[in-house]
Amino acid sequence: MKRLLNTLYITNEKAYLSLKGENICVEIEGCIIARFPLHTLESVICFSFAGGSPALQGKCVEEGINISFFSPYGKFLYRACGQSKGNVLLRKEQYRISDDIIRSNDVAKNFILGKVFNCRWVIDRTLRDHELRVDADKCKRAITLLCASMKQIDQVHNMDQLRGLEGESASVYFGVYDDLILNQKEDFQFSGRTRRPPQDRVNAMLSYGYTLLAGDCAHALEGVGLDSYVGFMHRDRPGRKSLALDMMEELRPVMVDRFVLTLINMRQIRSEHFKEGGSGAVIFTEEGRKLFLKEWQENKRKEITHPFLKEKINWGLVPHIQAQLMARNIRGDLDAYPPFLWR
Repeated sequence: MKRLLNTLYITNEKAYLSLKGENICVEIEGCIIARFPLHTLESVICFSFAGGSPALQGKCVEEGINISFFSPYGKFLYRACGQSKGNVLLRKEQYRISDDIIRSNDVAKNFILGKVFNCRWVIDRTLRDHELRVDADKCKRAITLLCASMKQIDQVHNMDQLRGLEGESASVYFGVYDDLILNQKEDFQFSGRTRRPPQDRVNAMLSYGYTLLAGDCAHALEGVGLDSYVGFMHRDRPGRKSLALDMMEELRPVMVDRFVLTLINMRQIRSEHFKEGGSGAVIFTEEGRKLFLKEWQENKRKEITHPFLKEKINWGLVPHIQAQLMARNIRGDLDAYPPFLWR
């Protein structure tokens, strides 16, 4: 249980929430383990199938406290929100920003700044830990180019230019990604991003990881009352969760790319976990998919210190914290959206 940004996060999957007087009570197997005064909370996010009592949910609606329920694996289930702080005004402001290309650019460039910063960190981390096993000069050149891109991105006021800089930075980053693979080099070679379909094992893992991350981001956005289909950099397209794709940009390097490298370099995943599909695609075997998902969930439980809040959370809560920060920026509580800058 953690209370961040006036939001109570319940991460114990056995927890049941009930109302006692003016307090939220957290019960596990019939025993109350914690109490939280309602007047100190703005929202409650619970990762538990046990859920909460109707009395508590009704009280939260009455008090204007947004209460959202997720499965233990982060799938959005439902939410109840009060009238005084309902999500209509939040979403209307989100739509206004999306319709204003200048305001959209101001938000979008923070997503891309976060992405490029974290790409640089992934390269720098491997360089610091394994300098003798990588092409150090090549990695340092890539870091220099990414640092230069960040300065340009910070000054850009045009969405097309922003997309161009993002594409150039991605090319630089993935140009050295193969150098960061230290073990199983014969089985895991990377010559560049290939999608629809992925044509090698590394791309198969990256694409699958990005799909999982996009789902986590969409669920997090729904949990705070934002419309995951209306983005700022990714424009409206039927069936596409554009805002989830926006938010996941900064999280790709640290939550997926680094995770894939760890699986390969630690020999947790091997060539026999893949097979060839149609049209030249490389896909997981059933065993490989189960292994990837198992390690993905385990990684989400690892504890980190959030770089903006300076508080300890699990990796799995990062999309939810970023969604909260985005909602606060849209409401005007924050001057700008603070991207997740991992250090």
